[in-house]
Amino acid sequence: MYSSMTIEELLEAQEGEHIQFKEAKNRFSFDEAAQCCCALSNCVGGKLIFGVTDERPRKVVGSLAFDQPERIRKGLIDKLRVMVDFQLYEYRGKRVLVFDVAGRPLGLLVQANGVAWWYEGDSLIPMPEGVRRRIYAEAGFDFSGSICPAASLDDLDESAVEAFRGKWVEKSGNRRLLSLSKEQLLHDCEAITADGVTYAALALFGKRESLGKYLPQAEIIFEYRSSDASGPASQREEFRAGFFSCYDRLWELVNLRNDKQHYQEGFFVYDIPTFNERVVREAILNAVSHRNYQMGGSVFIRQYRDRLVVESPGGFPAGISLDNILDRQLPRNRRIAEILGLCGLAERSGQGMNLIYELSIKEAKQLPDFTGTDDNFVTITLNGLVLDTKMLSLINQIGNDRMDTLSTGDFLVINALYHEMAVAENLRPCLKRLTEIGIVEHIGRKKYVLARGLYAAAGKSGVHTRVVGLDRDTNKELLLKHIRENGSKGTPFRELQQVLPGLSRGQIQTLLRELRVENRIYCDGHTSAAKWFIMEENEMDK
Repeated sequence: MYSSMTIEELLEAQEGEHIQFKEAKNRFSFDEAAQCCCALSNCVGGKLIFGVTDERPRKVVGSLAFDQPERIRKGLIDKLRVMVDFQLYEYRGKRVLVFDVAGRPLGLLVQANGVAWWYEGDSLIPMPEGVRRRIYAEAGFDFSGSICPAASLDDLDESAVEAFRGKWVEKSGNRRLLSLSKEQLLHDCEAITADGVTYAALALFGKRESLGKYLPQAEIIFEYRSSDASGPASQREEFRAGFFSCYDRLWELVNLRNDKQHYQEGFFVYDIPTFNERVVREAILNAVSHRNYQMGGSVFIRQYRDRLVVESPGGFPAGISLDNILDRQLPRNRRIAEILGLCGLAERSGQGMNLIYELSIKEAKQLPDFTGTDDNFVTITLNGLVLDTKMLSLINQIGNDRMDTLSTGDFLVINALYHEMAVAENLRPCLKRLTEIGIVEHIGRKKYVLARGLYAAAGKSGVHTRVVGLDRDTNKELLLKHIRENGSKGTPFRELQQVLPGLSRGQIQTLLRELRVENRIYCDGHTSAAKWFIMEENEMDK
């Protein structure tokens, strides 16, 4: 992401592939904004600025476009699948809105409405083919995009292709796709090329017998186990067929034993399914998109009463780890991921894991567990039980309007604060926005807590009082302890700042005033020469 800039710096910036100016005095099309942000991201990121003229000398004219920038930001993230932030400036009574767009992921194009936009100078154009090839080459060899020499169109299942066609039409709204021949449709999505049928086409559309000959490891095995005991599964189905032939059946099998957990708030009773459909589908899509098709072994989906385990061959792709799995996107099988993205199955391609985390937190469930993952297999366990129904009340209190503007990082911060865990360092930038929209309270330089109203909604007002009050009382006791240890020589203010380095000068002064009102300490001297002493018992009695 590009760093923050002052208005003066923005006015002097050169317009081009990293900076774009739009007057937009009254309004601006969301689709056009998405195209601009798409091109900026493909050009390694930049800023889209509203309310400033694009010709020099630039002037601030002010913009009324996008009066709910949080909602537009969320819409751009969902559409482009890259991080977007925004800043609002007030310059001489005129509003300037800046969207800050992150660069595209390594080896991937960013698209808006099916087009990878690009800036050539300051001209917005579809990305040239040469640029596309260079970007694809960044991710290295893509097995799913390579050609299976012996395969032909006859190896692809007609019903699987038609299932894909229907989803692509639904996603794109392009009814012209209905009239395309099977061969042209598959050419357009690059499942086949002039050189032949790709392994992606076999994995997604292949017939059973064709997969048996050319790609037998492209198999998904479902098991239901009523207990953790070893032995045969209670139910087992094997799918050696193109993914579009079995995708819906896999969910049907999971949903057969999908219990509902009841949660009551006031007069209303809500049902929380043990297995959230979108979470389950995203986990399966990740396995199909990211497994190593050059390794033997099948994708396993093991369902238990309270959890679902998805295991896929091949560890994390190079450059991906548990530390960056929510921030970095690098599909092992790019051609498969792109075809799934075209038809809306991978709605947030590269961010499916973000969606899994967000929905787990919204439903007050345990975060995904990757225990068992190693260099040869990725294992993800989705725990289905609601851990704390009171957290559901807290989530409802946040409300859909604010919820729609939250990022995955925001959800992780809320989850950490609710469970009184430390907020990871890489998530701390989220605290500022959460404070501004009233979800979090700032009670110290580095101390945050969920807003009192959220705790009240969860029936935990006492927790808010304890977290805030304990922190304050503890700080006062630390000040008293240090002043007492210095005895008659007194304690200068600079030492007290060393005792509580996380608090500002004003916050420490407030604590000292409270201790003085309580007749526990007194001050001798003025300004920097002043020292603090413990109030002796005989002085307190006077």
